[in-house]
Amino acid sequence: MTMGVDLPTLLKEMEKAARGAATFQLSEFRTRPPGWGDSKAARDFVSFVDLESERMIRTVLDRALPGASFYGEETEKTVGQDYTWIVDPVDGTTNYLSGYDHWCVSIGLYRGAAPGDAAPDDALAGTLEAGLILKPVTDELFTATRGGGAFRNGIRLETAVRLDPAQALIVTGTPFRSPDTVDSFHSTVRRVMSLNRDIRRTGSAALDLAYVAAGFFQGFWEVDLAPYDAAAGLILITETGQSTKDFAGRPYDLFHSRGLVAGRKGVVEPLANIMREEYLGVDLD
Repeated sequence: MTMGVDLPTLLKEMEKAARGAATFQLSEFRTRPPGWGDSKAARDFVSFVDLESERMIRTVLDRALPGASFYGEETEKTVGQDYTWIVDPVDGTTNYLSGYDHWCVSIGLYRGAAPGDAAPDDALAGTLEAGLILKPVTDELFTATRGGGAFRNGIRLETAVRLDPAQALIVTGTPFRSPDTVDSFHSTVRRVMSLNRDIRRTGSAALDLAYVAAGFFQGFWEVDLAPYDAAAGLILITETGQSTKDFAGRPYDLFHSRGLVAGRKGVVEPLANIMREEYLGVDLD
């Protein structure tokens, strides 16, 4: 078991890992023309970038915290009973492939096992200890540690204040992996459009959550996020005093909840109510 970690020191190692991968990603970005290759060639290229990025990140993280488990998008998906790195090497791969400069490296540090048959009773309620999101194109860096606040480019993010829903810009992701939720998504969009200022869809859930933490967006919802999509963003959200819920209004479970609602007070409550009503007929367990 890994004991007594120094979170500020680990955060520096996380940044080192992210920046190494980002340099590699930038070297390959927009090196193919629009529409390049067939679908197999495109998938192979994305896999090459994703896999190499994850390998580079894991090499640094394994040295930084020996014995920690690893839950990545591309390779191993193991949740340990002590510390686990949760990594998305390229969040926004479709954007990356298309030459759209909005993607990021996302690294979270989780302590405690996910609920499941193999987890002991005292490991059922894990915590996110640290998170880092780096947008390579703009060198925009978001970091957070549990109880230590959240930062953008080294400047502490303010605690989010209550906001009227009519003033809130909401961000979401389309349910391209979830055909059973498409009808609910479209009905939700209509209601959110009538309640809030507007909606955006950027193609990177990790950056969406970082931007909610920073106050650029004020609310978020999406269905079927993987743990590596959300882990780093969740601690940024909580460290700025904002809420995360599932579509039934319960606390969001990183490993089991299908739907995530996040945002500041005054915005997240009516947004969560809409989700609870519009996804009522969808199996969210």
